[in-house]
Amino acid sequence: MLATNENRLVEFLLQCQPGQPKTRGTWEVDHQGTPFILPSIGGITLNIQVGDPAFGWEGDHIEPGVSCTADTHKPYEHPNVTVQLLTCVGNLATVVSGEAKGATGTVIGHHGGSEHIIVDFPREAKEKMTYSDTIMIRSRGQGLQLLDFPGIALFNLDPALLAKMAICVAADGVLEVPVTTMVPAYCMGSGIGSAHVAKGDYDIVTSDADAVREFGIDRIRFGDIVALMDQDNRFGRAYRRGAVSIGIVVHSDCREAGHGPGVTTLMTCATPGIRPVLDPNANLADLLGIGTLRQAV
Repeated sequence: MLATNENRLVEFLLQCQPGQPKTRGTWEVDHQGTPFILPSIGGITLNIQVGDPAFGWEGDHIEPGVSCTADTHKPYEHPNVTVQLLTCVGNLATVVSGEAKGATGTVIGHHGGSEHIIVDFPREAKEKMTYSDTIMIRSRGQGLQLLDFPGIALFNLDPALLAKMAICVAADGVLEVPVTTMVPAYCMGSGIGSAHVAKGDYDIVTSDADAVREFGIDRIRFGDIVALMDQDNRFGRAYRRGAVSIGIVVHSDCREAGHGPGVTTLMTCATPGIRPVLDPNANLADLLGIGTLRQAV
């Protein structure tokens, strides 16, 4: 078991609500110059969940599950910035009003730009929700540290999820982390250069079909834990040879240039202190029994 400062973490209850689907209300243009009008960010997305493919949908930047915000009118102000910053992947979400009251879900990450947190709920709960319902997030995880690995920084990670990620210490002292996919640095796009990774995401660029096939990027699922090679996320998102960052896929493939499946950062190291190990089951659905792996009641 990895030693952490879990007993020193601060826990908050954070309030939010489902955010309406958003659109620019006009044509958008893909990286081949073709205009399109398709569903995009936000909403209570009924038929897509963690564990489903991130590719193949008639949409752009689709967020699986329920997209949540503390203030849909002021996404870059308090209290929404606080909800974004303090909510962590794996946190428990509970509906406390309306016909879906009592339903529980799991936070799967943040989406920058839309400034949403994304929560996986059972479909039967989503069918009962409205956009005025109140959802409470049990926030815990920001500030989590690995006490024996000070060179590895953690962000946006509930300690209960960390314990289920099957991370082990190799004989050479490197942390081996199961991932579904290893993404080369040159495939990382929108979001690079952000000042920090405690909210938002950045995208795996999918405009090069050969690279997508070579690295198996087209097989990525919502909730996949992936390795971003030569990416240092300690103080923003930047290229650094030998660095490794671990993240989770939070939104679908995209048609716009510089975009693709979005990744929320969980772990990062500026040196090769993290060794990704391929495992097709390194996905939130498999680890937590949610989304496509949720047992019918």
